[in-house]
Amino acid sequence: MSKKDNGTSLILAYMNEKNRPYSSQDVFCNLQKQHGLGKTAVVKAMELLALEGKIKEKTYGKQKIYFADQSQFKDVNDADLKAMDSQISQLSAEMHSLNQSCRQLDSELKELSSSLTTEEVMSEIKALKAECSGYRSRVEKIKSATNHVTPEEKEKVYKEQNAYVKEWKKRKRLASDMMNAILEGYPKSKKQFLDEVGVETDEDCKVLVPST
Repeated sequence: MSKKDNGTSLILAYMNEKNRPYSSQDVFCNLQKQHGLGKTAVVKAMELLALEGKIKEKTYGKQKIYFADQSQFKDVNDADLKAMDSQISQLSAEMHSLNQSCRQLDSELKELSSSLTTEEVMSEIKALKAECSGYRSRVEKIKSATNHVTPEEKEKVYKEQNAYVKEWKKRKRLASDMMNAILEGYPKSKKQFLDEVGVETDEDCKVLVPST
């Protein structure tokens, strides 16, 4: 684009290609980033093009709207309009299908991005193998130990435990009955009585009687 041209040929080609109404601000925003046109240059170029009759100008209040000269385009009959409508429908359906495909691919990409890489999987497998090896070593040590408890010894321990627990419950019940009998004629509370005689209960020591 030459300095003498000042963007008029570019703007004219753009207006004819798009063939839709634009303000000078619209054209500036659409072309500035790619072609580096200044706003003042765009305004002057569009006014010049309108003055020369190359584009048309309409004023709505304080705003000027520009559009391509429609006389340069051939007339479109009903058949052509229907063909265009059909093409638009077809392209819209294709666009919808492509959008769905893009969304599906985006979803798959996110899923793949969150998955472990091959190197990470190999590292994880290596760590798990080392962990399994440690467990195997522990199992072998347990199997090779000579101090296993026989079923008979285990049964004996359980029976002794049950006997001690039953005796514990029996003595606790006897002590409770004796204390209740004393408390019937005792003028103070149960807690005061226990404090005075220096008795600590299982509950004070936070001890629970095991179940048999």
